[in-house]
Amino acid sequence: MTQRWHDFWRGDIGDWIITRGLRIVMLVIAAVLAARFVTWVAQRITRQLDVGFAESDALVRSEATKHRQAVASVISWVSIAIICVVVIVQITEIMNLSVGSLVAPAAVLGAALGFGAQRVVQDLVAGFFIIIEKQYGFGDLVELTVGLSAEARGTVEDVTLRVTKLRSSDGEVFTIPNGQIIKSVNLSQDWARAVVDIPVSTNVDLNRVNEVLHQACEHALDNEVLGELLLDAPMVMGVESIEIDTVTLRLVARTLPGKQFEAGRQLRVLVLRALARAGIVTAADATVGLVEDPAVPAAKAAEVKTDEGTHEKTPGPVQQR
Repeated sequence: MTQRWHDFWRGDIGDWIITRGLRIVMLVIAAVLAARFVTWVAQRITRQLDVGFAESDALVRSEATKHRQAVASVISWVSIAIICVVVIVQITEIMNLSVGSLVAPAAVLGAALGFGAQRVVQDLVAGFFIIIEKQYGFGDLVELTVGLSAEARGTVEDVTLRVTKLRSSDGEVFTIPNGQIIKSVNLSQDWARAVVDIPVSTNVDLNRVNEVLHQACEHALDNEVLGELLLDAPMVMGVESIEIDTVTLRLVARTLPGKQFEAGRQLRVLVLRALARAGIVTAADATVGLVEDPAVPAAKAAEVKTDEGTHEKTPGPVQQR
């Protein structure tokens, strides 16, 4: 057994394992370690950005922080791809595979995969321009138009050169190839705008309503919650639409990025309280007042005036003869 074991390592197979096999194994191990190191560095940068944001007084991430986190994700992805390509080339050289002999098979394989790979190349190019142009970054609230009419809306959780991942308000995760994005709308870049429509009855005094709304806007920044969300005092834009029984007035306010929905909810509460204190009836209150009380039976007694001037009550609706 000792002689056979000695002859095995002295033979062609043993010599290949010692001279080439070990080099291939070492290359693979080095590639795995390098990929894990790149991933660790990217995760460490991401955690530092998250900790820096959590320890700051800012309610939203800055544009620079969002872009850095997206760039860190892209660089880690590209670095791992480069490591894989370098290792494959090195293994090819170790195995003494002639590049010239692979030209013909590579041409056939390239022609076969060319039609499928063009979509991947399109995704990579589109992702490159998304990162360079800073269209959106990690944590942005965006609305993407995919294809001709499909839309996806949510918070950006990951951006790579090939795909963008969104988390919707329902918790769903959308994975969208960058090459299929036709239009991107960033709802949380630099600042946002909260729009609040206030429908009131046509019977109220609009001058009084405008006065109450202006007073509510002047004191909006004094509110403990709104003061942190608004960038400046809200503005009353005036009458937005007129219907048969309602008039809609619009109020707008500049807010922190991505905080327009929360600010809008707080502004609605503030406006409703101000109108209630002023005794102004909104369109909803007027509609409720016109609805019949459900406690009253539908077939209530009807009072009918007779020819003699007396009144008698009938148990149901009056029947005409």
